[in-house]
Amino acid sequence: MIEEEESREISFARDIIPILNASCNISGCHNTGGVQPVLTADKAYNALTTANYIDTGTPENSELYLWLTGKRSTPMPLSGPDPSINSTVLAWIKQGALNN
Repeated sequence: MIEEEESREISFARDIIPILNASCNISGCHNTGGVQPVLTADKAYNALTTANYIDTGTPENSELYLWLTGKRSTPMPLSGPDPSINSTVLAWIKQGALNN
């Protein structure tokens, strides 16, 4: 399936944090005390950017995007790739992965 890329400005706080809250930083996953990286609202940006999960030079090769699209061993979230989430995250990375 071809994902339709977001053309609007993506905000980390408005668009990415709600995705992480709903799909990633739940109990037993990427929450405090869970699997790395910790993707809680207060830690997610630093965790993603300082541990090289984001590649603004080649966004499609970003670790975060590869996990979301299932191009790593286990797709994230575990429910499987979500084209809407993937297009939003990819657009955010292409827009410079700002902490906005």
